[in-house]
Amino acid sequence: MTRPFDLVIFDWDGTLFDSVGQIVRSLQAAATQYAQPLTDDAAKSIIGLGLPEVMQTLFPQVPELQNDILQAYSQHYVANSTEDRWFEGIAELLHGLKAQGIQLAVATGKSRKGLDRVLRQTQSEELFVVTRAASETRSKPDPLMLEEILAVTGVPLERALMVGDTSYDLEMAMRLGMPRVGVSYGVHHADVLSTFEPRYIADSVNDLSTWFAQQGCLLESTVTV
Repeated sequence: MTRPFDLVIFDWDGTLFDSVGQIVRSLQAAATQYAQPLTDDAAKSIIGLGLPEVMQTLFPQVPELQNDILQAYSQHYVANSTEDRWFEGIAELLHGLKAQGIQLAVATGKSRKGLDRVLRQTQSEELFVVTRAASETRSKPDPLMLEEILAVTGVPLERALMVGDTSYDLEMAMRLGMPRVGVSYGVHHADVLSTFEPRYIADSVNDLSTWFAQQGCLLESTVTV
């Protein structure tokens, strides 16, 4: 079988990394510190945006406090996320795709500092040919970071795939006309993701691995039962 993709671009939080719960807890801690109302659903809904956009969305009523809340969030997250890890099966999936000659990349709403920290934490710097963080380009759903990844890799648009757990990921790819796959085990539910016409919505990492194997991008032996 001829594989359809030469490059797979992954979102990080909620797609590769099991960090959604800690992000919500850290946003809540920062909001509480500055006496600002915030529900868990609201905190979860903005995961995937760049951090300045997160602050503007969640705390529009106090623009003068947004930088302070951002700093409080970052400090809480760094201090409390040391045990966060990849979702079970992600390491095998990434190494399996790379073994088949597929280039891997990351497009994330994290800052560059935050992304570099978790790349070191997971010892995965060498897995990805290029990474883009929101702090060094435009925030999702603007497709600029995908355009920059394509420029670095030289892979044609139609040979690349975006994989993400939020509407921001899929809208970003849709704006560019890039093939896309959603995962519903992260932030947004399948009914939200389906709005952006993904080729597939995976309910688990194993489901995602099975789909890649069906596309000829992964050996069947990589998929756990």
